[in-house]
Amino acid sequence: MAYGIGSGIIPSNLFEGDPLEKGDVIVRGGIVTVMPTGDSGAVSGLPDGVNNARVEVENNSQLSLTAVYMLRDKIGLEVLAATPFKHDIVGKGDLEGVDVGETRHLPPTVSLQYYFGEKNAWFKPYVGVGINWTLFFSEKVDGGLLNTLNTLPTVAGLGGVRSADLELDSSLGLAAQVGVDMHLIDNWHLNTALWYVDIDTEATLKTDLGTTHKVDVEVDPWVFNVALAYKF
Repeated sequence: MAYGIGSGIIPSNLFEGDPLEKGDVIVRGGIVTVMPTGDSGAVSGLPDGVNNARVEVENNSQLSLTAVYMLRDKIGLEVLAATPFKHDIVGKGDLEGVDVGETRHLPPTVSLQYYFGEKNAWFKPYVGVGINWTLFFSEKVDGGLLNTLNTLPTVAGLGGVRSADLELDSSLGLAAQVGVDMHLIDNWHLNTALWYVDIDTEATLKTDLGTTHKVDVEVDPWVFNVALAYKF
């Protein structure tokens, strides 16, 4: 069955795509960007009236890999993974402009998804909700932070800080997403997806002077992914 537009003939199945059904597996590979939106509380234990020293986590992009198993025709279970993210941590408030350090993290996320529309539509939007676990590792302190601490009279009077260790606690939180698969050819699709992830951590800084400083950090990123997908 067909209908015409002008002098051309357009098939009625022009907007049909690769059917998505129970038991199908979708693998997506692409580029994912983590864009933190949160801020932090004040860093504890700093001397000399420094009571508004805060930190912020900057953006980073990495390679992504997601896999979806269709539990039903419209319901899928997705696992999101990526190569380790590397984020710079910068100062705010009394630490404005100071390079504080860096951290790496892995953010595996499991989501239950619902796909809208007909199973053979070429444009398949979906929503999802799930759980994120973020593991921070390879934390480093920047020399800019040590130099800033050594400008404080109390710290300088103790001989100054020569080294410090930084540790961020792991995070467990909810994640929500929207996305769409667009059929290209055969079993290939173009995918875009956006998550909002609840990531909260406590950072602990220990110096060689024996002092310990803590700060609660709300990372709470938007996570944007563009990927090429293949359905098995």
